[in-house]
Amino acid sequence: MRVLLVDDEEELVSTLAERLAMRGIEASWVTDYRGALDRAAREPFDIALLDVRLPEMNGLELKQLLAKQCPEMKFIFLTGHGSEEDFRACSAESGQEYYLIKPVQIEVLVAKLNEIFKQ
Repeated sequence: MRVLLVDDEEELVSTLAERLAMRGIEASWVTDYRGALDRAAREPFDIALLDVRLPEMNGLELKQLLAKQCPEMKFIFLTGHGSEEDFRACSAESGQEYYLIKPVQIEVLVAKLNEIFKQ
């Protein structure tokens, strides 16, 4: 499984990538939407973990671009803002139902990645 982590908090994504690697999951990370689009154009990823609030472009908008570029890619959103109900309302328009709330527990993330990867 190959995962692309996209969050403007470099410490968060670099740490998540390391912790996923320790569990046998290959993860690459970037800190903005441009890096995500470039990386996805050059490398295949199964799942993208997208922060909802990115500078210049939010995670929902980035998901739409990545889905066009990589139709087989699956997505999980990560949010540290708002309530679960707020996120469900926001994500309903994108058809996305997978999300995690920061701070994310690594075992919860691994379980969600495995669940989505098997679909």
